[in-house]
Order: sequence, then structure tokens, then C-alpha cells
Amino acid sequence: MIVDKVKITIKAGDGGDGAVSLHREKYVPKGGPDGGDGGNGGDVVFVADSNMHTLMDFRFKSKYSAERGGNGGKRFMRGKRGEDLVIAVPEGTVVTDAESGKVVADMRPGARKTVLYGGRGGLGNSRFSTSTRQTPRFSTPGRKTKQHEVVLELKSIADVGLAGFPNVGKSTLLSCLTSARPRIENYHFTTLHPNLGVARIDDTSFIIADIPGLIEGAHEGAGLGHDFLRHVERTRLIVHVVDISGCEGRDPVSDYHAIREELSLYSGKLAERPEIIALNKTDIPGADENAEAFRSALPESEIYEISAATGAGVKELLYAIASRLKDIPEERIVEDEGVVEEWAINDSGADYTVSVEDGVYVIDGSLVDDIFARIDPNDTDSMRHFQKLLLDYGIIKALKDKGAKDGDTVRMGLEEFDFLE
Repeated sequence: MIVDKVKITIKAGDGGDGAVSLHREKYVPKGGPDGGDGGNGGDVVFVADSNMHTLMDFRFKSKYSAERGGNGGKRFMRGKRGEDLVIAVPEGTVVTDAESGKVVADMRPGARKTVLYGGRGGLGNSRFSTSTRQTPRFSTPGRKTKQHEVVLELKSIADVGLAGFPNVGKSTLLSCLTSARPRIENYHFTTLHPNLGVARIDDTSFIIADIPGLIEGAHEGAGLGHDFLRHVERTRLIVHVVDISGCEGRDPVSDYHAIREELSLYSGKLAERPEIIALNKTDIPGADENAEAFRSALPESEIYEISAATGAGVKELLYAIASRLKDIPEERIVEDEGVVEEWAINDSGADYTVSVEDGVYVIDGSLVDDIFARIDPNDTDSMRHFQKLLLDYGIIKALKDKGAKDGDTVRMGLEEFDFLE
């Protein structure tokens, strides 16, 4: 069974909490605060593993979490940083954020991409000591991270894709063109997952993929349609393999047009991809007449007659493929759009809005939760720090710009208080 598209849940590690501690040592009066910061949470990192070929492992485990950062300690001890979670995926896997649909990682060979950053550790009370606040008894908690769903989609990385109906000889042809040894049997859908091989000729080499066969309706998911099409869309050149013998009672020309129609319905760009036609099974009686009729029906196509079973014409086809690839530039089919969520490493990215509702000034946005996570309403020093945060983030100025005056009601989250300039 081919498994090349799965959805998993990932979560970066939460940041560790800052510590509240006052230095106590004999003969050291008024030692002052010495609470250390919490450690940062672990990141979620994807790496491309050349030894993996499917996403089967992710069918049995779908939730992945990085390690939480350690809490701070006394004597300015910082909490341990959480271990990164490293997730190995096959080369060619595209990681997409399920909610936004943006591509966050394209796992090319050797790629290592961080897609979620761990939460930042909280600050210990030693960070809040000033000349007027010498014994702060509050710290800040570590930043909590959110779960995210991402879609892993495997798309084979190959220069050449072998297209065609099932049982037309693609796997046999791959074994002739490369050193790959795919499973070959005389029945449909022997190839259930992409087989890759490296072809070498003169001083050049390129990757060829034998991909599950297509049937009519593949663009709608019939048969192994989507499994085939998502792999072939990354190739630079398509070698369209046609059973020219007609031994299964099908018309080769009709077969060709049916496959072309499926490619076009799935993706207009895919239908425009350069193509070479390989008429296979020319060693079977009746193939010569069919080949002549095929050439008459498609006079402008680049066509090669081969027999993957006997090797006839295979070398000529290999040289033709190498020649065409020289003229086709490598292009990056998928572009990364960045990490899933960046706030965990950039507090300044937290946003807020100020609006007026029935005479009440309402402050809303991700910054509100961030501020309330840093304070203790029951601690006087902490509330002084709260006032400083409002100044530092420009919230006081924003309220003034909206017309707030002394005594006006301000609402942040579920809390309301009077505005004092």
C-alpha cells in the first residue's frame, strides 16, 4: 500500500518558568533576588532521510511534541533547554500547514528545516530588581506553545518520470535504464510506490522514477491516480511509455490520449511538461503495424521504439533523454514560505488593537494574553511591572491617541480597570 499523504499534529516545547528566590547565606545580609530564568522549549525540526521511501510510519503515530524547557532555579540557575524534536521524512516530502495551506518546508535531499520554535523561558525575579524594587517576589512563566496540524505529502524528486497505463512495462524499462531493481510481475499495479533509479551516460547522470500507473479518472482519484500525479508533477521530463503491441486489446493511440487528458485535468503545467514517447513491447507480433499507425497519428512527437524485455532501442532512448535534459533548466517546483508560527522567537510580533465599545476602551490581540501571563495581580511589584509593560508596548500612548482620559474604563481580556495617565 502506498502511503504518501498524511496529517500529523506537532507541538514545540513550552518554555520553562522563571524562579522566585531570595539569596540567603550566613553573614550575607540582604542577599537580594537570585531567581534564574526558565529554559527555552525544544524546536520541531524536519530532516530529509534518504533511507525512508514512504510515510507509512506516520500512520501509527500522529502526535509529536518537543521537550519542555526546565524551570529556573535559585542562585541564578537557568533551566535546561528542551530537546529539539527531530522528525525524519523521505526526501521529496512537502510540509504544509493544514490551517493556512502555506508550504513551510520542501524536504530536498540533505534538507533540515525548523518549522516550529520552542516557547521562550520565563524570567526569574532577579531580572526585575531595580534600585527602587530590590526584592521583587514575582517571575514570569514560560511561554506556552500551540499544537499545529501539518500535512506531509511525498512527491518524488526525479528528473524523469515514466508515465503510462499499468502493465505497459515501466518497471522493466527502469531496470534497463538504471541499476534499480523494482518488483516486476505480469499484472496491473505491481508498482504500488515510486521506484527511483540513477541513470548514467557518458559524464552525466540523472534520476528516473517509475511511478504507479494511471487509469482514466485518475485526476479525480480513481485507481492510484493522485498517488501517481503528485509524484510526476516534480519531474522535468516525462517519458510516456505506451504498450504498442496492443496485446491487452487496447488501442495504443487511445491510451496515449487518455493519459494526456488525465495529466491536463490534474494540472495545466504538468500537461505542458516536455515529453518523449517510448513505444514499448516492439518484440511482440503486430507491434510494427501499430507503431506505424501511431507515428501517423502523432507526426510531430519525439517517438522511440523499444523493447524493455530484449533491450532493443533502450540505449538510443537513454541518449535522447540525456540530450533533452540538457535543454531543460532545473526549477524549484515548491517554494518554502517559512515556519508555521514565528511568535515563539519574536515577542515584538505580538499584536494588539485598541477600539471603543459603548464608551469602554477595549484592548484585544495576542499581546493581551502575553502580558497577563507575566504578572501576578496579587503582588504590588508585579502590578508595577504591568504598568511598565503597558508603557513599553505603547498601549498607554495608543489609548491616549484614541481619546482615553483619567477615569475612563479600559478592558483587557476579562479584566477592567480605570485609566490613569
